[in-house]
Amino acid sequence: MTDILRETDFETLGKVKKGKVRDIYDLGEQLLIVATDRLSAFDVVLPTGIEDKGKVLTKLSLFWFRQMEDIIPNHIIETDVDRYPAALRKYGDALRDRSMLVKKAKVLPVECVVRGYLAGSGWSEYRKSGTVCGITLPEGLKESSKLEKPVFTPSTKADEGHDLNISFEEAVKIIGDDYARKVRDTSIAIYEKARAIGEKRGIIVADTKFEFGVIEGNVLLIDEVLTPDSSRFWSLKDYAPGKSQDSYDKQIVRDYLNTLDWPKTYPGPELPPEVAKKTSERYKEIYTILTGKKL
Repeated sequence: MTDILRETDFETLGKVKKGKVRDIYDLGEQLLIVATDRLSAFDVVLPTGIEDKGKVLTKLSLFWFRQMEDIIPNHIIETDVDRYPAALRKYGDALRDRSMLVKKAKVLPVECVVRGYLAGSGWSEYRKSGTVCGITLPEGLKESSKLEKPVFTPSTKADEGHDLNISFEEAVKIIGDDYARKVRDTSIAIYEKARAIGEKRGIIVADTKFEFGVIEGNVLLIDEVLTPDSSRFWSLKDYAPGKSQDSYDKQIVRDYLNTLDWPKTYPGPELPPEVAKKTSERYKEIYTILTGKKL
């Protein structure tokens, strides 16, 4: 494997935060967000990098940011490394196609999840109680069923471990009524537009999550948008409710890890080269399908 960036170390820049996948550098009035090729599974960052994963996340996010500009502004300032400030251009080779220079916003501490299909933790809850995040759904739905209307199911933001699902009323308590209504309505609007775009390309956007920030009272779309790390993408042609669907994401890795005698805690195991390669190809495939471009 080549062209894998697991860690960044730009000694002249002040690192402010290292997430599971992204490294964020504080440049004063702006932030530099770098998407590495790290991969987390079961909330554990694995020691094996996935070739070009960070580039897929960045370039696909940029595609969607542009698509959604008629719904909400975003935090992007510049993505062309050759137009970055001189202090950043010295790291151009590492930053190219995997970084964004963005406005510094106050992050709203709620993950904005929209579900259009019944999958994952939503399906697990529905089987037990007929609800998803406390929202009552019709009886008789199957795994992967399409919901009559998309539902907004916010969660808390966790730097480590699992995000926790919360009700809309709890989101109001955290970020206030005005912001909660704004991000709910905006999230659903973005999802519905993305779903329509995806279906034209033969892809179902089953669910996704967004993050929002605030600058001078104005809400912006931030972080990443509709990537394989934040969304479930299914093949429209192969879709069949009543079972789990094959996703364009890191499911290959999860399936492999489930064959191991591993407690799903740190440290994570190395991935075999063939598993890492297939995962890289899967990320690139969904990028090409949605954008019509090769990475």
